[in-house]
Amino acid sequence: MNRRVTLVTLATTVVATLAMIQCGGSPSTTPSTTTPSISGVALNPTSVAAGGSSQGTVSLTAPAATGGASISLSSSNVTVATVQTPVTIQAGSSSGTFTVATVAAGTVTITASFNGTSSQSPSLTVTPSARLSSISLSASSVVGGDQVTGTVTLTGAAPAGGAVVSLSGGDPVTVPTSVTVPAGSTSATFTISTRAVGGTISATIGGSYGGASASAVLAVTKPTVATASFGVTGPSQTETCNLSNTGNTLNCTFDGRTSSAPGTIVAWDWTYTVKTMLAQTTSGPVLTMPAVSCAWIPPPPLPIGGEWLDMTVTLKVHDDQGNVSAEVAHRGVRLLPQGMCGY
Repeated sequence: MNRRVTLVTLATTVVATLAMIQCGGSPSTTPSTTTPSISGVALNPTSVAAGGSSQGTVSLTAPAATGGASISLSSSNVTVATVQTPVTIQAGSSSGTFTVATVAAGTVTITASFNGTSSQSPSLTVTPSARLSSISLSASSVVGGDQVTGTVTLTGAAPAGGAVVSLSGGDPVTVPTSVTVPAGSTSATFTISTRAVGGTISATIGGSYGGASASAVLAVTKPTVATASFGVTGPSQTETCNLSNTGNTLNCTFDGRTSSAPGTIVAWDWTYTVKTMLAQTTSGPVLTMPAVSCAWIPPPPLPIGGEWLDMTVTLKVHDDQGNVSAEVAHRGVRLLPQGMCGY
């Protein structure tokens, strides 16, 4: 009798356990066996100049399994663009990126393949790379000693990082070795300097970029009128002179070498004024340490709130053909007394 009860009890327990399993009482689940496939290929940008690149993204229909997914990539025209292959999508991720390198103008598509499935990207348009188109000048002729602005123009927008255009120019012009067209722009300007000449000299300004070259011709001419031009340079800064030698000289230089005339300049007439005017004529363009005296400046003190006295310097030039320039002046040149003449 006891044995029969035991068997019945055991049977009841087995039935109850099976019922629990069928009703979801067990926490175990069946692993997913879904195999991902290619869902799409995207490119950004879809238009790029030759020599540039586009970023590609390949997507799967489900996350990659353990070990990742190796995606095969191919270009429809390797003469237009090439692509790295394969690209690996990390386990648990459903997309990966790759780079398309452009070679020459044309259109191309990128195909991604995995697990017997494939997908093609939208068309990538590769435009011709930018090249130098032209060099233009702000003037076709210039008096020697003056400057002209040059402009380089490209056939298209400069790439990332800019386009460095190489420049050249021979005597009597001076140009920088290069000028950079900013990324996204098609042109840039540069300065052309010239020297004084005795007659008309033509100079060629050349440039090259992207396998193309261009040039422009500038005529550098001699002056038709006399023109005075100068600068004032002190021991530590421009447009400044210091009293020196117990107030008998100015520690600064008047430099008139930028003056020009149809003939050869033979005389430079200088004046320099604070309280009174002093004048001096030189046979060369530079006047160094001009002579002065304490009587030439007003007595102390300095103007209220000031640290210097205002000085005016003028220049007029004469050439050997009888041409005389108009007088030019630098007003507000700083004169520092330096503790001399009672200051």
